[in-house]
Amino acid sequence: MQGKQVLLTGGTGGLGLGVTPAVLAHGVAGVTIPYRNGQEIDRLKGILSPEDFGRIQFIPANLTDEGSVENVINRMERVDVLIHLVGGFAMGKTHEYSFWDWKRDFDLNLNTTFLVCKHSLRRMRENGYGRIVTVGSRGAVQPAGQFAAYCASKAGVVALTQALADETKGTNITANVVLPSVIDTPANRQAMGEENADKWVKAESIAKVICFLASEAAQDVRGAAIPVYGSI
Repeated sequence: MQGKQVLLTGGTGGLGLGVTPAVLAHGVAGVTIPYRNGQEIDRLKGILSPEDFGRIQFIPANLTDEGSVENVINRMERVDVLIHLVGGFAMGKTHEYSFWDWKRDFDLNLNTTFLVCKHSLRRMRENGYGRIVTVGSRGAVQPAGQFAAYCASKAGVVALTQALADETKGTNITANVVLPSVIDTPANRQAMGEENADKWVKAESIAKVICFLASEAAQDVRGAAIPVYGSI
């Protein structure tokens, strides 16, 4: 990724705290991070050197709104790499799950992926180069009860990414998706307890896979759905 311009959504979140430093360590020219909560920027600032933090362009955005997504991408010099980490987890019995919650889950997990991929791909095609890396879930390929909306929306992310990989055959643009299991983040430890946390996958481990897929070296990896499960 040396010298590349990277759009990194979710760069201030739990997974982002592992991925953002890893991306910066690869010598990128710059990173653009859309955000909604300014406090999360302060959290990221606390783990980065002033030099690395200064290479990030933060843009307020609502990634469920197409105009907002267009604004972010149009403000970038170019889009060489898209790493889309934004998503959300929810659970509930299907017969009790509200349609509003179902639509919210698809907005957050699938529709944001469509919008950032659509407009990033437009810029990538202009420059003849691109790497798209999205985040699905183990639940996308191994669905479980009480996770219907989450699993279905993440399965959509996998299908969308693989469709993009097929569309971009014959170009220097690739699209791949990683499939984490439970990620070891402070939020997950608080919500689920720490009894099995040593078996969860670390954000830094996922970051290594993402950075490879986002690199020039992954030019022949297209449409892969890569499991990163830890020891679960």
